[in-house]
Amino acid sequence: MKVSDKIKKNIAKIPDGTPFTYQDLAIIPGEYPAATKAIERLIKNGAISRASTGVFYKPKNSPFGTLKPREEELLRPYLFENNKRVAYITGTALYNKLGLTTQVPKNIKVASRDRRIITTVGNIQVKPVKSYVDVTDDNYYLMELLDVLKDFKTIPDTDKSQTIRFVLKKIKALSAKEKDQFIKIAIKYPPRVRAFAGALLSEISNKLAVQELKESINPLSTFKFSISNKQLSKIKCWNIS
Repeated sequence: MKVSDKIKKNIAKIPDGTPFTYQDLAIIPGEYPAATKAIERLIKNGAISRASTGVFYKPKNSPFGTLKPREEELLRPYLFENNKRVAYITGTALYNKLGLTTQVPKNIKVASRDRRIITTVGNIQVKPVKSYVDVTDDNYYLMELLDVLKDFKTIPDTDKSQTIRFVLKKIKALSAKEKDQFIKIAIKYPPRVRAFAGALLSEISNKLAVQELKESINPLSTFKFSISNKQLSKIKCWNIS
């Protein structure tokens, strides 16, 4: 089968509006020169569009015209490698998605342990952030919560009490295994995040469950978050104010 026919056949299987890369088209190294030419012809003919370097999609038609995928969908090829998650969206884009801020960022931060993801999606520039541990489907949502704590003082236009209630609710919903994993990942974060996580966990867990966090922090350290014990009752035990 000609490379161009192979590409057309594989693209036909991809839903409209779903981003894809050369890897999704089952292209082998020796076929890349011909594949590149075939892709360029399809773009020129309007059959597909380029989202960013090496990422494409089939335009999705609607009564309002042609739609392109949302930024998060366009970023999917950068968040996964061989169908395994290796990165996640963080920063203001994450906090907006979680409903903690109404601010829409000009840039999107993507966190990964080993990959530096720098690209442009539409008018949005993607900037790399180094994650504290390897990112997987089983832990990225825990790092999202820890990032909220890490950036608590700088999340734009957020309501601090609402943010605390939000994270506390999320932690309460975690299974015992997930809470243990949350603590293990929190250990890798800066001391102020460990203290904040410990204060939150102390609201719902016994002392033994957070002992590892407590022992990882210098007992003489203090952490300023501008919150009161009315918002979080255990902050004094963690030297938080």
